[in-house]
Amino acid sequence: MFWLIENEKDLEYLHQHPINEAFVEIIPYHDNIHPALNNVSLIYIRPFSETKGYMLCVDHSETSSLNKTTIDGILQSIKRVWVRDKKQALYYFPIKSLCDLSQIIPPYIQDSPKVFNHFYQKYPTYLKVNKLIPVTKHYEKCEHIYKHVRSVLPQELPPWFDFYNNKVVLAFFGIEKNGLKINKYEFDKHYELNHENYSIQGDRIYTCYNLATTTRRPSNSFNGINFAALNKDNGARRSFVSSHGFVEFDISAYHPHLASRMVAFDFGTTDVHQTFADLYGTSYKEAKELTFKQLYGGVFKEYEHLEFFQKIKKFITINWEAFNNSGQVIVPISGYCFEKDKLENMNPQKLFNYMLQNVESAMNVRILMDIHKLLIGRKTKIVLYTYDSFLFELGEGEKNIENEIKQIFNKYRLQTKTSYGKTYDFTEE
Repeated sequence: MFWLIENEKDLEYLHQHPINEAFVEIIPYHDNIHPALNNVSLIYIRPFSETKGYMLCVDHSETSSLNKTTIDGILQSIKRVWVRDKKQALYYFPIKSLCDLSQIIPPYIQDSPKVFNHFYQKYPTYLKVNKLIPVTKHYEKCEHIYKHVRSVLPQELPPWFDFYNNKVVLAFFGIEKNGLKINKYEFDKHYELNHENYSIQGDRIYTCYNLATTTRRPSNSFNGINFAALNKDNGARRSFVSSHGFVEFDISAYHPHLASRMVAFDFGTTDVHQTFADLYGTSYKEAKELTFKQLYGGVFKEYEHLEFFQKIKKFITINWEAFNNSGQVIVPISGYCFEKDKLENMNPQKLFNYMLQNVESAMNVRILMDIHKLLIGRKTKIVLYTYDSFLFELGEGEKNIENEIKQIFNKYRLQTKTSYGKTYDFTEE
């Protein structure tokens, strides 16, 4: 029975045999190029009901080519399409039935077969190297990947899967696909990429959010740049520019606000840090540092009498007991479950930190989904997210949109401060 499909006649088999559930591996031109700048070479489809997979050819040196639209129709007809990275797959096939394996099992990174290493080393500057690697080798690799992921795929999906598969992935895809405009002269002063063509096209660079972290708090690093930790002090942020200006919204006292909701405490004020400064008898800056240290490192003895910290300590104790007795704790908003047998070296404070980071990320997903809805049909784009800050590249004639964006944060009872500038350094108006 054939496995290589490179013409419409061969494709008839898949048309005539409906697929309910399948694993799909999209093979791009190059494994290291950002999907926003990449394209499809081959597509491996492995129906769960069959004993082998099929390799569909779009653009490869050894085969004829199928129409990508036709393949899109095949994928649309599959009720559940499992992929290793849904966010990446959306660049090539934005279909509703995609299911993200990375949300429920650890990302599987197979050691590259020798033949793959050979081609990547032989053609280090060729950006379509996967078109040269024999189709049979791609097929063997995909069959191996399928066997692994199929063996660890749970029979029942966890209750939180829908939130992460259908909200989290879309929230960050919606930012990532926009890219960031750069001043190449300034950029080259501060950054050295692994390979410029992996993430830059024209005057835009593309970021990549990693959603499969332990706490589900996304990281954002790609092609040698950690976009979640861009230096604020050395002028590097002047590399990122906007023709009509940037506006950044920073959420004030975000973690104390979220923690207060988790423990049902009301500060009774919008300026939480000033409240703590008065209670501590310190400056505003010192109060911020003290509160942060206690949220993430444990309550200091001299402040245990404060009602907020009493509630924090009680919350930590209750959840640590539940974690040990039932083997899990469920986090608000996302419904994510931290399971004892999947985490190492845990302690009460660490568990609380994990829960707080998860709540922060889930709340941000709610905010981001509202933002994406607001920006439909607008020129303004959200181009970067770093935990408590949201960066927007304003569209021409849309400066007043910031008031509409602010209403979204108000909806979730969050106070924000705004920064403006032509560059991400915010040193120029």
